[in-house]
Amino acid sequence: MSLQQFSMTMCVLLCRLILRSSSLAEWGLRDDMIRTLFQLTDQYGNIFSVQFGSLTFVVVDGYQMVREALVHQAKIFADRPNIPLLQEIFRGLISSNGHIWRQQRKFASATLKSIAVSFEEKVQEESQYLVEKIEEEKGQPFDPHYKINSAVSNIICSITFGNRFDYHDNRFQELLCSLAEMLLLIGSFWGQLYNAFPLVMRWVPGPFRKIFRHWEKLQYFVKGVIAKHKEDLDQSKARDYIDCYLKEIEKGHTNSYFHEGTLLCSTLDLFLTGTETTPTAIRWVYWEPSEHTYLICFLLSLEKVQLEINRVIGQSRQPMMADKENMPYTSTVLSEALRMGNVVPLGVPRMSTSNTTLAGFHLPKATTLMTSLTSIMFDKNAWETPDTFNPEHFLENGQYRRQEAFLPFSAGKQACPGEQLARTELFIFFTVLLQKFTFRAPVAAALTFTFTLSLTRCPKPFQICVLPRD
Repeated sequence: MSLQQFSMTMCVLLCRLILRSSSLAEWGLRDDMIRTLFQLTDQYGNIFSVQFGSLTFVVVDGYQMVREALVHQAKIFADRPNIPLLQEIFRGLISSNGHIWRQQRKFASATLKSIAVSFEEKVQEESQYLVEKIEEEKGQPFDPHYKINSAVSNIICSITFGNRFDYHDNRFQELLCSLAEMLLLIGSFWGQLYNAFPLVMRWVPGPFRKIFRHWEKLQYFVKGVIAKHKEDLDQSKARDYIDCYLKEIEKGHTNSYFHEGTLLCSTLDLFLTGTETTPTAIRWVYWEPSEHTYLICFLLSLEKVQLEINRVIGQSRQPMMADKENMPYTSTVLSEALRMGNVVPLGVPRMSTSNTTLAGFHLPKATTLMTSLTSIMFDKNAWETPDTFNPEHFLENGQYRRQEAFLPFSAGKQACPGEQLARTELFIFFTVLLQKFTFRAPVAAALTFTFTLSLTRCPKPFQICVLPRD
């Protein structure tokens, strides 16, 4: 038996032993991972460490503790840790560190801001395509997943690639399906097993192998888009993010990390984050109920939003971001839905750049930190009714009230760079759909609040009826 065959045999035996001796619930992964972390918090307090294979990380819980780490010690917890799957796949804006991260982040933020006006127009345009596709359902129950994902993904595609795709474009839908399955596998038991035992898992067959096949497919597509941009690049005008990046490459800065490799990585990161997180948030907005009283409260809130839309915008023109200031109740409902939806429950892991102290505990340099954003969104000390859908959390004297404990985009130096774009998408899509439609659960639908945990917390597939407003 060769050394390679021996290694593969041992790897398979190890994985079989793990799977036989531990249920998914015991590992605290997938759907019940958040519950497991809450149990550990009850037992060990707001800061504790967890070891899983080669991974050791510190979990911080609660608003005050997370704020101390991400805001007060933002410079210290500014790096990304070496988590195998993140390092092997997300090598652009998500997982880079140091000078390359600062350079790429600064460029991406400046470029997105420079096209801010145009991306509001793109969101307005795409919202009309979405309305048309929903109207085709004629009030019958349907799963809104693919329509919402297609609409939101088209925004980031327009910004990065320079064009949108038809909702029935087979290649586009194949890319979205590949991305969804890849993220689900990364967040699954197999993905976490790979992160914990990377040297072993590289030799083991299993469903997680699809992660790399899907990623290669996405890379192949983006490489083709970049090649086409290089062929017809207009030096006098930048159409999109890729054009801006190619122009930056041509400047030939000394000690610069601007080259086609980093362009590929950063473009893929933008496509991933722009396609996954916002559609998930929008789906939570339209299917929040977990019990009958909650459903009634939620539907009454939507009716109040529609009254505000009638007063401020009416039925004839498109919503715009300038309207948001005059629509405090709409903003409160949207924020409360984001809080309850809890799209990124653990944020993205951080790593300390030097030795530090947190809550009296010494954390050495290169400590991996996981911030429980769930604990913030449902913190009893920060919210009056944390487990109830309650727009009053964000309302004071009829005006929108900003809450420091509301961190859907995380905080600190590694907060989401696409926050402005995401907020634009959420407001315009949410407002347009309520301007045009009334949402109802199908007659025989079971009201649940169940979810699937990939890299985000996604509502499980559901049916909804969308009726034209009178």
